[in-house]
Amino acid sequence: MLVYRICRSKYARDLEGEGAKLFGGRWNNKSIGCVYTSESRALALIEYTVNVNIDDIPRALSLTTIEIPDTLVYICSEDELPGNWKTTPAPSATKEFGSLLLKAAHVAVVKVPSTVVPEEFNLLLNPLHAKSDRFKIYSVRDFIFDVRIKTT
Repeated sequence: MLVYRICRSKYARDLEGEGAKLFGGRWNNKSIGCVYTSESRALALIEYTVNVNIDDIPRALSLTTIEIPDTLVYICSEDELPGNWKTTPAPSATKEFGSLLLKAAHVAVVKVPSTVVPEEFNLLLNPLHAKSDRFKIYSVRDFIFDVRIKTT
């Protein structure tokens, strides 16, 4: 399966989840590495856009395509998620939920619904999993952010 992420070009080849480890995210606490990806390029763009201010968008962005084995994906049903998982900003319950899964040695990839488009999915890659070496960068290309998408 191919998954996608849009990020600063200097982090385009990072499969260790350094950004998420430093700053945390919806599904992880600080100090827990995680690579946030999406099931489509369009969702990756939407997710990036809602999580950045227009003034903070760098000129050097990349679209990274990563190949992951389908067999490593743990699919979270909506019933498993904390009741407030869609809340913005991200509640501590989602950070704790995701962090527990990422710390579990048996979970390589966690598939969760997008809070922006709940019928589509994001995939969290766990760099600590024993089979994380099976995550392969398929391609990296420059990505030009079209500012018409976000004006503020």
